[in-house]
Amino acid sequence: MTLPHVNVGSQSKTWFRKLLVVVKQTAFEEYSQLRLRGKEPKALRWKRLENRHKSHKACVNELKGILQHHNVDYNCVNRVALDRQHLANVDLVVSVGGDGTILSSAHFLDHGTIPLLGINSDPIREDDLDTKKKMDERRSHGALCMCTTNDMANELAKIFSGGGKIKERTRIRCTVKSTFSETSLVPALNDFLISHPSPAAVSRFRMGWLEPIDESDKSLLKERVKDFNAVSPIPLSSFWERSTVQYRKYGTIIRFGGKSYDIRDSLNVWSSGMWVSTGTGATAAMEAAGGMPMDANSKELQYLVREHMIEKTSDGKSAKGMDNCFLKQDEQLHMRWNSQEGKIFIDGPHLTHDLKLGDEIMIDSNAPPLMLFVPDT
Repeated sequence: MTLPHVNVGSQSKTWFRKLLVVVKQTAFEEYSQLRLRGKEPKALRWKRLENRHKSHKACVNELKGILQHHNVDYNCVNRVALDRQHLANVDLVVSVGGDGTILSSAHFLDHGTIPLLGINSDPIREDDLDTKKKMDERRSHGALCMCTTNDMANELAKIFSGGGKIKERTRIRCTVKSTFSETSLVPALNDFLISHPSPAAVSRFRMGWLEPIDESDKSLLKERVKDFNAVSPIPLSSFWERSTVQYRKYGTIIRFGGKSYDIRDSLNVWSSGMWVSTGTGATAAMEAAGGMPMDANSKELQYLVREHMIEKTSDGKSAKGMDNCFLKQDEQLHMRWNSQEGKIFIDGPHLTHDLKLGDEIMIDSNAPPLMLFVPDT
């Protein structure tokens, strides 16, 4: 459910006892490190990068002054150095940069107990619109940010005096089951891209929907084998349990987190991979790939299979409509990876998980939601 449009009120001054400020590393800093080793690209526009860097640093310095003015205890950490140890006793995480910094910070808030506030440190300005290029591609869009460097003083003052609006944002839960391990990935706020590491290669997988089963329910068993032992019935061994009507749909039992599932409506897919997004991420890559619009506060997920061939259903009908659908709260999407290699890209290119042939993947919206400060408008 959506949290109240939180007026933290009198709780504000006691709730936010300690802040963690996560600061992005600018492109100017990254390329300067490469320059020292003689590895920087030759076509860099150093002056423009330096201007963006200075704008960002000015925002960080101003933020520190605001926090000191409000007597708020805080620590600063660079985005690339962020670690779970930095979250000890933290009541609020403030991300300074753009959407990428918010997404990176959110990955460490996987329990959903610490709220996150984003500040766009280098937004589009009016004087940018007077140039031949309407937008500097190095500035941040800041769609997930609550405020910008231009209005953060007023917005933070509202929060520290009892104002502010928090929304619960749905995130994607993904579990990968390999031959000898089962891995729970960090929850994604925007999207997952599941594909072959090479964009030119075909991503082969089998997709379907998981249906929970109760292996202890003997009423699901088919009629026992007759004329095998007329005196005493066959014991209900695991062999016979696997021959229930439900199990026969896919031919095996899939287990995730100790729970047993059958797989329904499964189909083989040859494609360029699959996007899975939340309502928050539906206006990013999902929209650009031709997905359907979603409310940012939706509890559902959306998946879209890219440039694909999907086998026909068991009744011979086309499965065309299955390439772009919504995944409801009580549904789990299943994939069996049938390519030799694969990757899951979590909220962009920086965080990935490798896939191997035969890996089983479960996706749903049951990850702890993120508590995100949003604009009042």
